[in-house]
Amino acid sequence: MVRNPPQPEALAEESKIPGIPNARFWGDEPPQHLLAQLERPSEELKARYPALAGVQHNYLAISGGGANGAFGAGFLSGWTDTGTRPEFTFVTGISTGALTAPLAFLGPDWDPLLEEIFTRYSTKDLIRKRTPFAALTADALVSTEGLKAIIDRIFDERMLSAIASEWLTKGRPLLIGTTNLYALRPVLWRIQHIAASGEPSALALVRNVLLASASLPIAFPPVRIEVEAAGRRYDEMHIDGGAVSQVFLYPPELSWDLFLKKLNVPSKPNVYLIRNSRLKPHWNATKPRVLPIALQTLTSLIRTQGIGDMFRVYLSSQRDGMNFHMVNIPDSFDFRPKEQFDQDYMRKLFDVGRQLGRSKNPWYREPPGFSTHTSA
Repeated sequence: MVRNPPQPEALAEESKIPGIPNARFWGDEPPQHLLAQLERPSEELKARYPALAGVQHNYLAISGGGANGAFGAGFLSGWTDTGTRPEFTFVTGISTGALTAPLAFLGPDWDPLLEEIFTRYSTKDLIRKRTPFAALTADALVSTEGLKAIIDRIFDERMLSAIASEWLTKGRPLLIGTTNLYALRPVLWRIQHIAASGEPSALALVRNVLLASASLPIAFPPVRIEVEAAGRRYDEMHIDGGAVSQVFLYPPELSWDLFLKKLNVPSKPNVYLIRNSRLKPHWNATKPRVLPIALQTLTSLIRTQGIGDMFRVYLSSQRDGMNFHMVNIPDSFDFRPKEQFDQDYMRKLFDVGRQLGRSKNPWYREPPGFSTHTSA
């Protein structure tokens, strides 16, 4: 495969996706397209987003968690069973949540694919270990050809068309997070905008974004994405969005309350956060070797980073006058996986999530430790 030269730092701010210039934005600063819209009169904004004006808003944010994504998939399925699952105004996903988010965005009719992704495949279906020499000289410890094949089969033209329709008719966004490995900054991809672009490369780009977001650093290879700047083509390298954030809603610097006022949203929006992780860490008698120690340390960093991201979403939602709801893997679930993607483990976790999704009181209204578990 022919590769382009790496994107130069001096061109980072002007690099665009060929044919889809507004495909993404930096996730650590307010997006310019939304800032510009906030300057518009209220009536003009309502005309731009007619399906979002004067109605209740419901936002869904799905975290990372690797194989633990089975929990969120099961929870959404159980929530569907109650008949109370809303149509989400917008959905965000990162890492394993990136694979869940498009299906959650499209609604309950797509639940069977959620169950397939997180219960029918095991490690051998998703990744292939490289030889010790290759692992030392290549860009990752494993190959993700299996995962890519599954993404390419499930995330097809029909799904792309359905996402585009939701954007064009209702103005509903779907955001997926990756990490730009060169800049070490979060990138938020406007999947709905890509889907509606009409570009022949749109489907391949969405698939690459999903694969990149789910690509655990070091273990999984980064994904190269072609960009254009100053009349030339370059490559960016993107990895797991969880390298910079485990869950996100919108940049905290954004005045979302002003957006709500201009759209005349009649009541407090609901923020729903699905955290594909336990709050308490698992004990693991790690082998005294470099790789096991590194992976265990990375696990710790991801878990504690996720707690900080949870509080960031909570504080933003409270500042902007929203109702916060959060659910996570119960600490009582103590089944241990035997491999990275243990099918039996994911099946059990999916069932735990589905059972919790069917319950009357699954939500924390504040981050655990802030107060008691109260009814939604």
